[in-house]
Amino acid sequence: MVPVRPLPPDEPFRVLVVCTGNICRSPAVERLLAAGLGAAYRGRDTAGGLAPAIEVGSAGTGAMVGQPMTDQMAALVTAQGASADGFQARQLAPGQIRQAGLVLAMTRQHRSRIVELLPAAVRRTFTLRELARLVDDIDPATLPGANATTADRLRALVPLAAAARGLTAHRPADDDVVDPYHGDAALYRKSFGQLLPAVETIVTVARR
Repeated sequence: MVPVRPLPPDEPFRVLVVCTGNICRSPAVERLLAAGLGAAYRGRDTAGGLAPAIEVGSAGTGAMVGQPMTDQMAALVTAQGASADGFQARQLAPGQIRQAGLVLAMTRQHRSRIVELLPAAVRRTFTLRELARLVDDIDPATLPGANATTADRLRALVPLAAAARGLTAHRPADDDVVDPYHGDAALYRKSFGQLLPAVETIVTVARR
């Protein structure tokens, strides 16, 4: 079992999700992951003004700054019971990566761009589907026990997943989420059908 050093009460575990325009894939993952983990996100009030244990945000490598989530993706997110309200796209910057304990890219290309901006983030940067694949094989006994928080367990998953890279064969393309922007409803459903199971796997393992 991994020993857990409690997070400072005023310092959340930050997750950063990255795609290109920050109006389709990454905002969907931001809101779905926050809903599943009971986490905060930009624009969401926290009960009683208490600092959240987990904070999920997103950004784009070529963001359409200030734009909302696309209507098509917002409808899919809302249908899952998560909120798409109040979202505004923002540009990826090194400071956001530096503050994040976990960075989730939508494709291998995004992952490379993140590491170019901040090489030190390489061991805490994964594509979304890559992380889901890796954590699904982690032995629950290696995670913090019953007294640990979801934030503790999520934080512990990061080095365990990094250590598991390259140990099993897989198709590299399976680690990417297709870009639905300017696509039809079928392409949006395909993209959402790739990202949603990955989010659900990560949430399940973190809350086990």
